[in-house]
Amino acid sequence: MQPLRQTWPQHLADLYRERGYWRGETLFGVLRRTATAYPDNFAVVGTDGRWTYRELHERAERIARGLLSVGLTPGDRVVVQLPNCTAFLSVVFGLFRAGLIPVFSLPAHRETEIVHFLHRAEAVGYIVADRHGGFDYRALARKVKQEVPVLRHVIVVGEAEEFPSLDDLPAGDAPLPADAAPESVAFLQISGGSTGLSKLIPRTHDDYVYSFRASAEICGMTPDTVYMASLPVAHNFPMSSPGVFGALHAGARIVMCPSPSPEAAFAWIERERVTMTGLVPPLALLWMQAAGRTTSDISSLAVLQVGGAKFAPEAARRVTATLRCRLQQVFGMAEGLVNYTRLDDPEDLVTETQGRPISPDDEILIVDDMGQPVPPGERGLLLTRGPYTIRAYHNDPAANQRAFTEDGYYRTGDIVRMTPEGYLVVEGRAGDHINRAGEKISAEEIEDHLLAHPGVFDAAVVAIPDPYLGERSCAFVIPDGPKPGIAELKAFVRGRGLAEFKVPDQVVFAESFETTAVGKVSRKVLRQQLRDALLRREKEEA
Repeated sequence: MQPLRQTWPQHLADLYRERGYWRGETLFGVLRRTATAYPDNFAVVGTDGRWTYRELHERAERIARGLLSVGLTPGDRVVVQLPNCTAFLSVVFGLFRAGLIPVFSLPAHRETEIVHFLHRAEAVGYIVADRHGGFDYRALARKVKQEVPVLRHVIVVGEAEEFPSLDDLPAGDAPLPADAAPESVAFLQISGGSTGLSKLIPRTHDDYVYSFRASAEICGMTPDTVYMASLPVAHNFPMSSPGVFGALHAGARIVMCPSPSPEAAFAWIERERVTMTGLVPPLALLWMQAAGRTTSDISSLAVLQVGGAKFAPEAARRVTATLRCRLQQVFGMAEGLVNYTRLDDPEDLVTETQGRPISPDDEILIVDDMGQPVPPGERGLLLTRGPYTIRAYHNDPAANQRAFTEDGYYRTGDIVRMTPEGYLVVEGRAGDHINRAGEKISAEEIEDHLLAHPGVFDAAVVAIPDPYLGERSCAFVIPDGPKPGIAELKAFVRGRGLAEFKVPDQVVFAESFETTAVGKVSRKVLRQQLRDALLRREKEEA
């Protein structure tokens, strides 16, 4: 089994401890501390229950004993695929307490992604909901169990059928392990998947606790805060920016909203008097449209965070007028760096930038294609390193070679410029990927699936600007013989076990792709040519 590591140079680790970023606290230690300080405060509310901090702590310890009793051992990796529910927190903190390593996946992921995570993480456990959004995860578990022989334990939250149920795990009396070393890897997150299937991101207790502790302070979280997770909670944004983990640190109340739709979310805001939540730009636009006609009282909402993709300044300026709350822009990545506009910033910074970094020791480089720094205020590629930005992906040497410089800077793939105040403005992406409503989609991955269709000779997938989604995916397809139907191609991709958000939004047929005299063309250049041609055509037809 590949060991889990995330290592900073010793002189930087010493610096981060000296400056108080890394305080030696574990993730379960955060819950233990908060449960001691605020035992009777409500910790989490959702469709499946309402628990105080004392109850959440007790449930997590009970689950930890149950997981160890069925044969999992400290150090084992467990893929977690749960929707926004109270059980998410008890399961995840139960894993932490048992010394097990969660591998976070999203409810939208299907067979292809889950099998990849299980293989890459060498996971032996898989915890799923019974059903969510009309999808049966037990059927998915049966499929992946056949494909991954080392998967020994499938545990279901809800109606388990032939699998063990979370609620029926044995109580167990085996002693729980000591707390993990704070410098050790706590869990594996997933990357945006800009080059094929998602990479696995090892986050340590030290670096992640610092990230959400500092985020909670920047965002003004207190025990009186009511934070609603409306985006899928396994995403880094609703988990730690400041997210549910930041809320746990502050002793705040967490509301697990099962859907980010205005109808569902507004009802929860009214019921629980929610004060803070986070959205991606397309959902923020939907909420603003719905605010004028809702019958729900959403006046408690004080702060709306928007992140995951560029939020147009024109839309950002409308937040306060339509939702009657303060806007906070968030720009970050699961690999580490997170930027916030501050709650007392002037309006122009809040609406026109994506914020400044959490830490004084977040190092930022903005460089040109040759790796040379650009002049102040100019656009360039964003590189970063710091006390909560990783130095390597798990079990992926090729990705590490591409993504990190020799001196430890992470190549984010974002094109940004910096204002005189030190705030970042996101101008786009350098890689061949689509940022669809905050979900990162690899063009290369979808092309590979399209090429498996017998009626496809070649395919190129590009990002097209979209006023609702931010970007939509368009697949240019050269048929091999008679044209397959567009619905047939979409169904084919969907049927290969991919998340629904990866199915192309648009399909355009082409007779050929332009090549050089020797018959070659960079896929990146080709995608840009196709994108530009489609945009010109759409502009002429408008």
